[in-house]
Amino acid sequence: MQKVNFYSFDEINHSLIRYAVVVSRHKSKYIYCKHKERNTWEVPGGRIEEGESPLAAAHRELQEETGAIKFALQPICIYSVMMEEESYGLLCYAEVESLGELGDTEIGEIDFFDSQPEHLTYSEIQPKLFEKVREIVGI
Repeated sequence: MQKVNFYSFDEINHSLIRYAVVVSRHKSKYIYCKHKERNTWEVPGGRIEEGESPLAAAHRELQEETGAIKFALQPICIYSVMMEEESYGLLCYAEVESLGELGDTEIGEIDFFDSQPEHLTYSEIQPKLFEKVREIVGI
């Protein structure tokens, strides 16, 4: 079982953050993405690019992977997962007001769910991130 730890923003040096993940909703439904090469669902997110802040990466990933046009993005906390070494990410929440078309990315489709779907790509990590957002945001 993957261990996920959560930290406040002042506990971790932000230069260590490598990922940004955004639990998001549109019209009271959670938005999940399906990568073109996988048959599983995942929360929008990905690697932070060179010179990009974690929050800018969250903003970009949400737009690229869901087609989100108008949204309110809220940083929740920093999380870590132990892989070969401890890996840190920024966990955010977004309430998406409007969506456009998906761009030319690795995402093949998005769908909307009342709760977490079955068949998650990162089944040991994403449920913990989802629950942390629900706990903090109260959704």
